[in-house]
Amino acid sequence: MYFPGQWKVSQIITILKPGKPAEEAKSYRPISFLPILSKLCEKLFLTRIQPTLQEKGIIPDHQFGFRQKHATIEQVHRITNVIHNALESNKYCTAAFLGISQVFDKAWHEGLLYKIKTGFSDSTYKILKSYLENRYFLIKYMEEYTSLHPVPSGVPQGSILDPLLYLIYTTDLPTTSDSTTATFADDTAVLTIRENPAIATHRLQTNLNEIQLWLKNGV
Repeated sequence: MYFPGQWKVSQIITILKPGKPAEEAKSYRPISFLPILSKLCEKLFLTRIQPTLQEKGIIPDHQFGFRQKHATIEQVHRITNVIHNALESNKYCTAAFLGISQVFDKAWHEGLLYKIKTGFSDSTYKILKSYLENRYFLIKYMEEYTSLHPVPSGVPQGSILDPLLYLIYTTDLPTTSDSTTATFADDTAVLTIRENPAIATHRLQTNLNEIQLWLKNGV
């Protein structure tokens, strides 16, 4: 199975953000439209690989984004419970809350495909390789269209597989036994509890250093 080239072209329209100057490109919010047939095929494919995701535990337990029975409020409860338990036991809780700018547009395709190859069957890898390669986009403004431009990185915006591919790409986010990691899509919280505040801070920084190195190496 492969994805036809016609299915891998996204049409992008831009919407001006409220109160933003119209002459600046960053003032517009891009909306990506993909072919309906491509989305139908993606939906069927996603249904087929769900058992593999669950059996192999590919998505880490700390990730609550884009997962069934994992809502935002449940992750918030998980974090507040950690903080509450620290306060009740008279311990110090250090925390860092991280967000990565435009992370869905920066996913490295070769790195993503490597992680897919190590976690899925060869047939699934080949399908997703075909899905990611040779993608293009064009921009529509009023009745005018730009020429086609390649998409060298990122997960396909507006697609059915977009959230899953991002979760696979970030599945090896560094965690330690000394800290609690909580993620919801691209938002990450890291918490460390210790009786000594200096030790709690040191443990937290150690985990953050590992995350920084992971990001520097292209995830």
